[in-house]
Amino acid sequence: MLGPVLDPVATDNSLPSKAEVVIVGGGIIGVSTALFLAERGVQVVLCEKGALGGEQSSRNWGWVRVMGRDRREIPLAMAALKIWDTLDARVGGETGFRRSGILYVSENERDIANRDAWLTHARHHGVDSRQIGPDETQSRMAGATTRYKGALFTPSDGRAEPQKAVPAIAAGARRAGAQIVTGCAVRGVERSAGRISAVITEKGRIETATVVLAGGAWSRLFCKGLGIRLPQLKVRNTVLRTTPVDGGPEGAGATASYAYRKRLDGGYTIADGGANLHPIAPDSFAFFRDFQPARKAEGEAVQVGVSAQSWRELFEIASVPLDRPGAFERHRILDPRPDPRSALRAFAEARKVFPALRHTAPLQIWAGLIDVTPDAVPIISHAENVPGLTIATGFSGHGFGIGPGAGHLVADLVTGDRPIVDPANFRLSRFSDGTPLEIAPPV
Repeated sequence: MLGPVLDPVATDNSLPSKAEVVIVGGGIIGVSTALFLAERGVQVVLCEKGALGGEQSSRNWGWVRVMGRDRREIPLAMAALKIWDTLDARVGGETGFRRSGILYVSENERDIANRDAWLTHARHHGVDSRQIGPDETQSRMAGATTRYKGALFTPSDGRAEPQKAVPAIAAGARRAGAQIVTGCAVRGVERSAGRISAVITEKGRIETATVVLAGGAWSRLFCKGLGIRLPQLKVRNTVLRTTPVDGGPEGAGATASYAYRKRLDGGYTIADGGANLHPIAPDSFAFFRDFQPARKAEGEAVQVGVSAQSWRELFEIASVPLDRPGAFERHRILDPRPDPRSALRAFAEARKVFPALRHTAPLQIWAGLIDVTPDAVPIISHAENVPGLTIATGFSGHGFGIGPGAGHLVADLVTGDRPIVDPANFRLSRFSDGTPLEIAPPV
């Protein structure tokens, strides 16, 4: 496995015969949902086919931000930040969360104009984001030798540790009463009188009337088996981790050629936000029209090509009977081959700007597959044609920071409690009810 090493966490060895809620997927959305449901006294079991946080939840940049989000996500991102503030105490563990600020560095007048445009619709939410000039930008990029035109700066945004957060939240969920079983693929669901009546796992059947699908990049395949059209594609991004170093910038920031985030271990997470690859697969053609507006808006931000993932998905088109192993058991963890050239290029650019980074070396390079929707906004929604199913997926590279807020919202939908934010913008039906697709402009 090429991915990062996660903190160890204890899990359960056996399945219950029944549960009030079954969660499919053990990334940050799944474990956060389990935490909030268990805290409300709901009998919940989470099934993860591989390892908790083994895919994109541990492979992301570790940013926890409101800044730059689509207007529809801002309220949920703000709610998530408040949860992050108390999360370590809540779960009795270390997630690495720190409110250390984030910078979107401006290199030209177009960057400044794009960020002004975002601020016009973000300010009424009460965000503390602001445009700063060259002097303050340089002072907030400690040790930087390059003088930029300015930056969009949000002091209340933060960072956390992807390899620590999911294990810590999972441990907290178990202490609150949730059962969490790993190495346990959910093959599909049984229905009675049109409603969900059970889930079928490789380890047995669990009687339940309520299922939460938090399967990340696997959600499309799971929904296909239920006759649900879920427009979702996969995008690969590569990340580099450095050795620890004294000095260097705190917090996190991004320019056109590199992004950085100070790690709890003293090193940095480095990536190139523009080096993304969509592996061509059967779904690329099935959802071609759905993603055309985003493709035009993104320009060169996402490249298209053939990878091992492309060939693998050719053999996962047909559904498999629930009494037989399928793709969820054949592929426990999505572990795509990284693009070291893009990561090392970003690292080289960062070292030009920050002399402190010249005393570091690459320690590890990995890649993850991001679950993307046509408008890059998540789906957090009941599935209208499958009563009892709630879907939380398509976080489009925003899921780590927004995860605890999303978990809270999913728990609200499942229990019927007052939602932490209005879920209307996250409904699945927006892709089929004739609503014009809204694509956020670049920030």
